[in-house]
Amino acid sequence: MAFPFPTTIFFFFFTLIISSFFSLHSAQPPPSSTLGFRCTNATTPSANCYSLIDYHLPNTTTLSAVQSLFDIKNLRNLLAANNLPTTTPHNRTFPAESILRIPFPCLCRNATGISNRRPIYTVVPDDGLFHIAAEVFSRLVTYPQIQLVNNITDANTILVGQRLWIPLPCSCDEVDGEQVVHYGHFVAAGSTVEGIAEQFNTTERTLLNLNGMADAKELQASSILDVPLKVCKSMVTSNSLDYPLLVPNGTSIYTANNCVRCRCDAMNNWMLECEPSGLALPRGQTCPSTLCEGTSFNLGNITSGSGCSRSRCVYTGYTDGRINTTISRDSTCPGNNGLSNV
Repeated sequence: MAFPFPTTIFFFFFTLIISSFFSLHSAQPPPSSTLGFRCTNATTPSANCYSLIDYHLPNTTTLSAVQSLFDIKNLRNLLAANNLPTTTPHNRTFPAESILRIPFPCLCRNATGISNRRPIYTVVPDDGLFHIAAEVFSRLVTYPQIQLVNNITDANTILVGQRLWIPLPCSCDEVDGEQVVHYGHFVAAGSTVEGIAEQFNTTERTLLNLNGMADAKELQASSILDVPLKVCKSMVTSNSLDYPLLVPNGTSIYTANNCVRCRCDAMNNWMLECEPSGLALPRGQTCPSTLCEGTSFNLGNITSGSGCSRSRCVYTGYTDGRINTTISRDSTCPGNNGLSNV
């Protein structure tokens, strides 16, 4: 014999299920509108520096598409940040889930570091702020952060063709008294703070402090972690247009109006290695001399001395359209990694 299901009981359970659903969803924290990484001890109230961040590719794409998305002026800068050969074609394809390091200028202001007015994204049909933040830029930012820096009153109302500043997180702070390049590291599933610290030659304590974490268990997969990258020592002087020239291990950078390429390799005792870039400059421009004054030594040339000492022509900066160099003696002996002028 079938028993009718009382209507009051049905509505009781229906109401309970609906209430539970909304309670669960309302318990989720809203996306953060807090901008950038902490940037509190910069030497000036408004400091600029060079930063890197991981872009976790949402789909198969080309280098030129990534360059365009992040407003990277020259493809060679993207290649240098990823230690790719300068001959790599712009249409080289990378599969979805790949990671590319994005170089960009950082601006520190009001104790916060964000990308300096770039990249700029142009809204296309069917775009929404959440889609732009979560899918186009792979959660490097949140939609409230985009809304905040672009003074958007209603997050649901953006216009096709509207240009949006995407505020990537960064910092110019020294860490433990040392100049570093702050790197927004994509946290892969299964990662630990201890493992990341070991991978990037830092400490667990430093990572916890930088990222405002009380416990290593707070680390979340797919988040962006502020990781300080040790940089190679250089002899660039404070009056140089590219001071401080900070180049982390496994990357290179073009400087001196693209006439000089400097790279950092930890295997070279953490000493910055610079040489003529060999690039063709636009509009018939030519690069100034890269010889060490009074010698036949060219920038990057090395001669061996007695024992494990050597002399080389090193880059010291770019001023008044001039590439500055000096002869330096260093040692390849184990335990010695200093530079000194001859």
